[in-house]
Amino acid sequence: MPTITIDGKELTVEKGKTIIQAADEAGIDIPRYCYHPGLSIVGQCRICLVEVEKMPKLQVACYTPVMDGMVVHTQSERARKGRKDVLEFLLVNHPIDCPVCDQAGECFLQDYYMKFGLYDSKMLEDKNKKSKAVPIGKHIVLDSERCILCTRCIRFCDEVSKTNELGIFHRGDHAELLPYPGKTVDNPYSVNVVDICPVGALTEKDFRFRTRVWYLDETNSVCTGCSTGCNIEVHTNKKREYKNEGRRVTRLKPRFNKDVNEYWICDEGRYSFTYVDAADRLGVVMKRVKGELQESTWAEVMPEVLTALQSAKENNKRIAVLGSPKMTNEDLFALKKFASQTLGVSQMPVTVLPKEKPFSDDFLIREDKNPNTKGAGYLGYDTDHKATRKLLDDCASGGVELLIIFHHDLEAGFETELVKSALSGAKTVVFVGSNANTTSARATYILPSCTYVEKEGTFTNFAGRVQKINRAIEPLGDSLPEWTIIRNLSRKIGKALAYFEAEDVFKDLTKNTAAFSGMSYSAIGDGGLVAEENGKLKQGDAKAAAQKTETATA
Repeated sequence: MPTITIDGKELTVEKGKTIIQAADEAGIDIPRYCYHPGLSIVGQCRICLVEVEKMPKLQVACYTPVMDGMVVHTQSERARKGRKDVLEFLLVNHPIDCPVCDQAGECFLQDYYMKFGLYDSKMLEDKNKKSKAVPIGKHIVLDSERCILCTRCIRFCDEVSKTNELGIFHRGDHAELLPYPGKTVDNPYSVNVVDICPVGALTEKDFRFRTRVWYLDETNSVCTGCSTGCNIEVHTNKKREYKNEGRRVTRLKPRFNKDVNEYWICDEGRYSFTYVDAADRLGVVMKRVKGELQESTWAEVMPEVLTALQSAKENNKRIAVLGSPKMTNEDLFALKKFASQTLGVSQMPVTVLPKEKPFSDDFLIREDKNPNTKGAGYLGYDTDHKATRKLLDDCASGGVELLIIFHHDLEAGFETELVKSALSGAKTVVFVGSNANTTSARATYILPSCTYVEKEGTFTNFAGRVQKINRAIEPLGDSLPEWTIIRNLSRKIGKALAYFEAEDVFKDLTKNTAAFSGMSYSAIGDGGLVAEENGKLKQGDAKAAAQKTETATA
């Protein structure tokens, strides 16, 4: 393998890598516009100029392969002067509209101008005028005047989504990014072109003018839109609550994970967070009084639920539980332990299939729209939807005294009449969930639970990768994590689950569930760990887990 030197740092690099790739691996920053590690290399923008000893001209770092003995200078006077000249050329026709641009605060033009520019403009002529604020898709607005023709968006549509909607039209300084005639950028991954746009040419309709990026907080998490479990950043607005119409979650952005979603996320998952601050959020405890649901409190409702549970047990009446694959591993484990050891419930279904087959593809979007079906299976839940139908039939025939339902809108998967019969057949129906639906509307008690951005825990994606979610915002109103609700019930009933944090539940889970053996929050980290059903971590993940645990302990 070639050995090269970059800014005095000697590196051994894989043959075929370019200078910018070698620098990235060494943590040396080289500016870039057109280069993106998830796309082909075109050497279009020229901002990544570096000085290579024994080469007469400055070299384009993204396009120049490494050679043994190469000595590269990224911060020499020649390199910085070259970048300054390139930047001035790129800004010749660029409008000075940073104050009204949504990219302000995360714009490469701003960053590099302050780092390499700071020149007195030689441009005296009028700038070329191009189209501004033109919708080119359901979620995307194009401002051609801001575009620097880096072609990232074009390459994404050609190489990743393979939908080929964008191209560059005209020539010289009249060249312009546009959709092909008759096309719009409406593919299932369209908003990724906004993520990778290094300037403010492509902006997101749903985010435009909502809040400035420097007021946003970022939290690493996992998308719950389907069983892929794409890694994301949750961007929240907690500093200026009057912005974004009061909604706390402002947007989701993809987070790199080479084993799951690489650099991308689908539009379906990107906008799956809207329920967090929706009008139907269940932020208060409720109980049915004279046929109507009324607001109540935990202190009032928990003893009543406890009395109903004890009454059913003492009279040998059946208690049934319908879990949900939207619950975390911690929630599901606490529920199973409580239901089996305290309530005598051994078989619990979790799955409700939608009446219409959901959209899926061979890239990231999966048909299973739940984040934790695999984890539920590992924990011993029945993931066959037929088991859920049998449970509803039993309820409808009067065979169930008390039914506890987590999250499900049963009418999304079953006939309305069956659902009505099942919910009226059970004497007491306890609904635990974050949002109101047709099932909660027929419940005896509603216990509000947190959404995934309001708690900690783990999900297991379709491939068995266990990944961690982190609390980005405080729970809404009376909402609690499901495992906390279950723990509080266990305390009331006299068989307390000794959990104080989500991590306590996970530690107990790893001791009692083979698939999770050897894992810990610190070992899972930001990338996750893959388990197998025999309880052994895959070889590479086992080594990584040990290293992460050692580091955390040290």
